[in-house]
Amino acid sequence: MSLLEFFYRHRQEIMTLTLEHCWLVGVSMLLASAAGIPLGILVARHPKWNKPVLGSANVIQTIPSLALFGFLLPVPWLGERADRLAITALTAYALLPIIRNTAAGIESVDPSVREAARGMGLTARQILVQVELPLALSVILAGLRVATVMTIGIATIAAAIGSGGLGEFIFRGLAMVDNRVILEGAIPAALLALVADAALGLAERRWRRSF
Repeated sequence: MSLLEFFYRHRQEIMTLTLEHCWLVGVSMLLASAAGIPLGILVARHPKWNKPVLGSANVIQTIPSLALFGFLLPVPWLGERADRLAITALTAYALLPIIRNTAAGIESVDPSVREAARGMGLTARQILVQVELPLALSVILAGLRVATVMTIGIATIAAAIGSGGLGEFIFRGLAMVDNRVILEGAIPAALLALVADAALGLAERRWRRSF
């Protein structure tokens, strides 16, 4: 049986696990963005928070993914369901590029632009929302792009704790010593990463050109 025939035969399961994978990544990225962008703004506005915030995010990046899943397993409520555990770990891994790029984007805004906005009577909040964030958005999108691609890859490992997703094929294939089953998970995951990278890259370039 050829690889294409093998894929066609298991198309329904591939689609189901792909949707599970997208759900894990999508929820994780929403949570990481909701936490990471405000933290990036905090770092840009108050440099004293640079070391504790970025330092903590850097430390999380150094922890192997399976080890992080293991550390979170005893935590009440999280350890009760594998998807909660996976989403929490994936969110933590996605924070660093989002925080770093948000801070870098805001810091890159020309000080004269801020002064002009203040001269027009804008408050600090209005300057942030109407001036700094729009000008920094292409850099923020670059951080989201890196985080999304990275999260899609790490989400395959989350199948080791029973959270579902395309990693189930990979671990199943390893257990069966069957490359076709491994590729059932690896190829769709790679395609998801390429599509996400291309889509966010396009959004980033379009926004940059608009300014």
